[in-house]
Amino acid sequence: MRRGEVETRWSDASPAGAPWEPLPSDPPWSGASAYRDVREHRTTASAPDVWRVVEGIGGGNGWYSFPLAWAVRGWAHRLIGGVGLRRGRRDPRRLRTGDALDWWRVEELVDGRYLRLRAEMKVPGRAWLEMSVESGGAAGACYHQRAVFIPRGLLGHAYWWAVAPFHGLVFGGMARNITSAAERAATGLS
Repeated sequence: MRRGEVETRWSDASPAGAPWEPLPSDPPWSGASAYRDVREHRTTASAPDVWRVVEGIGGGNGWYSFPLAWAVRGWAHRLIGGVGLRRGRRDPRRLRTGDALDWWRVEELVDGRYLRLRAEMKVPGRAWLEMSVESGGAAGACYHQRAVFIPRGLLGHAYWWAVAPFHGLVFGGMARNITSAAERAATGLS
């Protein structure tokens, strides 16, 4: 386990979504309501430096913004019978499709470029967090982040609007801090 060579563990099991349910990549006209929080941040760090930070997210490394908010959300989730943040991650540096990552599941991974996490938290709807990195050549890289929520019923819509005021703090800080961490790592200041 210390070398990160664990083939599987109990938290790798995940309930599959129904095939008719929408994905975050579905176009808006496909039928379901979908709320999005989109962030983009340019950085002087290279795309591989930014990707290392993205792929190391969660678990002991945290979520790069407002740790108290993530902790409170994790505790609240455990109080209602969810997993909270206790699952951590299989390997501190590398992810693979299907991995559990705190209350998320790695749904899609394109090494060095794209990560989509599906929420396994108890919420009135379905949620995803997507992170991608694209090279800006000699100018560094561009980090893209998108949170997607597909509400279930009126309670789902109310939930989104109740947490929306915190998105600027949590998701905005996350985008800034991920690129800042990559810049520090690139200059050896981490």
